[in-house]
Amino acid sequence: MAQKIKIDKIASVVYRMGLPRVVPVTSSLEARSGNAVVVRVLPEGKSRQELELADGRMIRMFGGDILVGALGRRRALRGFVGDVPGEIRAGDELAVLNRGGVIGTNASEERGSEGPLPCEVVGMPVIEGRIPNIRDYAIPKAVSLAGRSIPPVVIVSGTSMQSGKTSFLAEVIQTLTKKGLAVAAGKLTGVACLRDLLSMQDNGAIRTASFQDAGYPSTAGMDVGTLVDASKAVISYLAEAAPELIVLELGDGLVGDYGVIDVLMDREIRDTIRVHAFCANDLAGAWGGQRYLADHGFGIDLFSGPVTDNLVGIDYLESQFNVPAINASKHPGRTAEAVLRLLSLKKQMAF
Repeated sequence: MAQKIKIDKIASVVYRMGLPRVVPVTSSLEARSGNAVVVRVLPEGKSRQELELADGRMIRMFGGDILVGALGRRRALRGFVGDVPGEIRAGDELAVLNRGGVIGTNASEERGSEGPLPCEVVGMPVIEGRIPNIRDYAIPKAVSLAGRSIPPVVIVSGTSMQSGKTSFLAEVIQTLTKKGLAVAAGKLTGVACLRDLLSMQDNGAIRTASFQDAGYPSTAGMDVGTLVDASKAVISYLAEAAPELIVLELGDGLVGDYGVIDVLMDREIRDTIRVHAFCANDLAGAWGGQRYLADHGFGIDLFSGPVTDNLVGIDYLESQFNVPAINASKHPGRTAEAVLRLLSLKKQMAF
């Protein structure tokens, strides 16, 4: 029997559900990725971990807070690690794995103040007689891009988190939209959080979407077919806004559990890609990324990220691989010009 509970915080991972502040909560639970879950934050006192709310605002979490997130998996090289539990009961201790409110087991080495915030399972909300899953609120499926009108795609991947991918896209979107180009933007891999999409919107993207909008809290451990279908759903949804260009981020790193290479290897998705930018923190990462992609028959058209902070990296990359290497944060105009030149969409735009 469901009991009504007042919710203190609704995490962004479930933002599409439009949950009310008071919801019926059941103790008959199902351990399924994407299921909404109500938890109580532990321990008492102020937490250093932040939560992104359903409207994108960031707040601190406090001990005793009742919040709604969603079950999911995280396998971050730089960040917390956790999984969907095999079974779940009220009173179980789980953890808030990211700022978007993805909740799962704590497999991180760190514990206490250094690890993910522990929480106690209260139950799961009941909406229209069932436990809601973010998949129930997803954008339409698109298992094929064949026959669809898809504008040129610029895609950015990188060596890892914090390698400059989001900054690259922000600068490119801002510069191109100021020059009159209609740009849509999205994210195909990673763990659910609105921050990157909000940055894209703030910089002028006319429509944004991610794997989260396609119904998944994370792409870690997803089977290839499901991941590719979700990516195609995002691309198709963005194309419906009739942009002149779509820019896409592949979250996390090229090598890892989030399926970056699986997305790039899909033939229909590859056929839409006109420019592939690659961000790296150092030359070893850039060299390794180029070699790994080449082994999979995929090239790099443009390097960016911290590896291009000065002439040492730029000179090496341009001489070694004969493609542009530009720091998007320092030279957004030059970066956008290079993208347009590669797209053959320059249309006499002056930078």
